[in-house]
Amino acid sequence: MSGHTLVVLADAHLGATAPAVQERLLAFLPRVPEEGDALLINGDLFDFWFSYGRVIPRHGFRVAAALARLAARLPVAMVGGNHDRWDTDFWRSEVGVDFHPVGARLSVGRRRVLAVHGDGLTDRRWSSRLIHWTVSHPATRLAYRALHPDLGLPLVDRLAPRLGDRSAGAETHALAAASQRAWAADLLARDSEVDLLVMGHTHRPALEELAPGRHYLNPGAWFDDGRYAVVTETDVRLCRAATPRT
Repeated sequence: MSGHTLVVLADAHLGATAPAVQERLLAFLPRVPEEGDALLINGDLFDFWFSYGRVIPRHGFRVAAALARLAARLPVAMVGGNHDRWDTDFWRSEVGVDFHPVGARLSVGRRRVLAVHGDGLTDRRWSSRLIHWTVSHPATRLAYRALHPDLGLPLVDRLAPRLGDRSAGAETHALAAASQRAWAADLLARDSEVDLLVMGHTHRPALEELAPGRHYLNPGAWFDDGRYAVVTETDVRLCRAATPRT
């Protein structure tokens, strides 16, 4: 995917966050073409997502429909996060979104962009590493697919508070953000093919030039007051979406 102005958002965690978070996103998506000519959703759009062969989670219907309308106007790419990496071909075939389970390489003008969500790369807690390994294992996906949606989806609703590290405090989040920055600096030093590294996962906005002309970006969490970013060939801006009128 390529363009000249890329809009980036991540970590909405729809389904677990307040309804206002989704309403703000639904109000924002039709305005994306006013901000740029491509959209990147960099993981954890949903707090949980699983597309069965003929079923998707009910809470995702309105957002999927809005993304389909947007994808008919401009390119939309989505990178899977630790909460919504389980997809088969729904986003590509039904919505027109270019879905990447782990990471994506994009172009913004001549700026070369690598987007990864960030889970499993810097986790220090053994429980987080175990959860990442379990969720990423193909056998887990196959076992979950065998469950009827009326059993599988409520099961995730009950387990999600334990699986998502929602109890982690400010110090834990700060350490995660620092570890992510260090990982980003190391990658930018090693990979000369990346001009901009985009991450999510920590819910902490960040924008730094970690090597000459090469930047690290985390747009922050959409659920945190509508945070997003706009990327051009020469500029990167952290932004906040307007609150929709009631």
